Amino acid sequence: MTIALNISRSISGQPWRWRGQGADARDPGYRPDDLVTQLLLARGCPREAVEAHRNPTIRHFMPDPSLFRDMDAAADRLADAVQSQEDVRIFGDYDVDGATSAALLIRLLRDLGLNAKPYIPDRLMEGYGPSGEALVRLAGEGASLIVTVDCGAQAFDALLQAKQAGVDVVVVDHHKCAAALPEAFALVNPNRLDEADEAAAHGHLAAVGVAFLLGAALVRTLRARGWFAARSEPPLMELLDIVALGTVADVAQLKGLNRAFVAQGLKVMAKRRNIGLAALMDASRLSRAPLCHDLGFALGPRINAGGRVGKADLGVRLLTTEDPLEAARIAAELDRLNEERRAIESLVQEQAEALLEAQGNRAVALVSGAGWHPGVIGIVAGRLKEKAGRPAIVIALDEDGLGKGSGRSISGVDLGAAVLAAKDGGLLVAGGGHAMAAGLTVAAEKLDALIDFLDDRLSAAVARSRDDRALMIDAVLAPAGVNPDFVAAMEAGGPYGAGWPAPLIASGPMRVIKADVVGNGHLRAIMAGDDGRSIKTIAFRKAETELGQAILAAPRDRRLWVAGRAKIDDWGARPAAELHLEDAAWAD
Repeated sequence: MTIALNISRSISGQPWRWRGQGADARDPGYRPDDLVTQLLLARGCPREAVEAHRNPTIRHFMPDPSLFRDMDAAADRLADAVQSQEDVRIFGDYDVDGATSAALLIRLLRDLGLNAKPYIPDRLMEGYGPSGEALVRLAGEGASLIVTVDCGAQAFDALLQAKQAGVDVVVVDHHKCAAALPEAFALVNPNRLDEADEAAAHGHLAAVGVAFLLGAALVRTLRARGWFAARSEPPLMELLDIVALGTVADVAQLKGLNRAFVAQGLKVMAKRRNIGLAALMDASRLSRAPLCHDLGFALGPRINAGGRVGKADLGVRLLTTEDPLEAARIAAELDRLNEERRAIESLVQEQAEALLEAQGNRAVALVSGAGWHPGVIGIVAGRLKEKAGRPAIVIALDEDGLGKGSGRSISGVDLGAAVLAAKDGGLLVAGGGHAMAAGLTVAAEKLDALIDFLDDRLSAAVARSRDDRALMIDAVLAPAGVNPDFVAAMEAGGPYGAGWPAPLIASGPMRVIKADVVGNGHLRAIMAGDDGRSIKTIAFRKAETELGQAILAAPRDRRLWVAGRAKIDDWGARPAAELHLEDAAWAD
């Protein structure tokens, strides 16, 4: 990869490199379409598939659901339940992916004439995933079929107890599987180790995406049985707004089918047909059509707040209600809980960062604390990962010395596999996850051994990832080129997110005209280029970093190259473009 703008070491201490060939959009003859094509190619899109990726559709990217092991068995069992009007329970995880997966199946089954009921475990009282006690209790209440969504792939004891209680369990999951599988009627998961390559290629799907495939298989099965001879087929595509929300909020890679889910789901969401989602957008002060960014930073955190610090089932109730008053009430409650979550998170983060300073340079930043709220440790782990530049695990210890932990990883480091290996090695009570995120339960006396184990297993991968660290630049613009028309043109290469990064734009050279600190450690600056045009920039949570301090102290006679993501600032009377800074480098 070629060094961009001759910057081999920026203020943040990293080289800038062109992603793909890079583009000099300062050329007046350069067309946005040319740049969008280059953006797609640089993200791994084959040249012959550029047009399909420019407008990703479900029809183009959707696989035959029958490719996946146990999919047909799961669809048949659900079809039996629909036709026989069985008591069906949807057992979901308490995060956004779990809530959206459960809501999708509940809404679909309702459209098919079956009133399935949700069950979302309490994070504090029950922990992650299905417990044998809960499944047996549901069976005792009359459930003949339980569908677990976004959980269950590692629930060996619980599913065995359910089988012994005489209830069928269908598992719909996407987390890593062990070689042995739990006792389930069917287990649908593209990350099963025995999946064929064509199905395993969809291992990046969130659980809600797998649930959508199961929904498609169910409708097809009922169609073949003649179920729709006297009734309408359900509008499956109208559920894509829920699929998009769960996919983005779970930080699933936006490639292949996930791109189509999100691109088409945003169109459905803009119609505001889901009463609960419309109420949540209102509570989030979101009046325009939603963008991919809104799903991850406005809507997702509010759904999550229910499972983190409130009632675990609020998200599912919001996404499945048909009552506007109930929707408005739940959305307001989730908004309030999200503010409460922010306050709790801030306190835990402050304490965790203090412990991080004293930890040393381990491969994995692992910190633990008594009394930390388990509902925010995943968010704090993500913050620590960004600050330390390495995987991070945050563990909340209870009074009995048992720790519930959540981890986030960096590119090229499979944290989920390491956690599974630690579990197999007897270091954990429970654990699982995927490459970029994992959860675990560990006894306090085994924390030191766990740190040593992760250090031995991941140090080489972490070192490689950090050595390869570079800021990947897509294009260079003159300051005047950072405008709303350019930002709008770039959206044609989206949706952007995990695995399909938003374009990073370099601009300059520029002088700092004004810089100050706003909010919770954010750096705000006005910069002017040699073309006489100025742009507004902001660097979130970077005021105290080397980058932030350099910009705050930059002399007027010294120029900078800056790099970041061009965004629309629509708070004023007229939309304007601004740059969300990631880095800068001295030009003089």
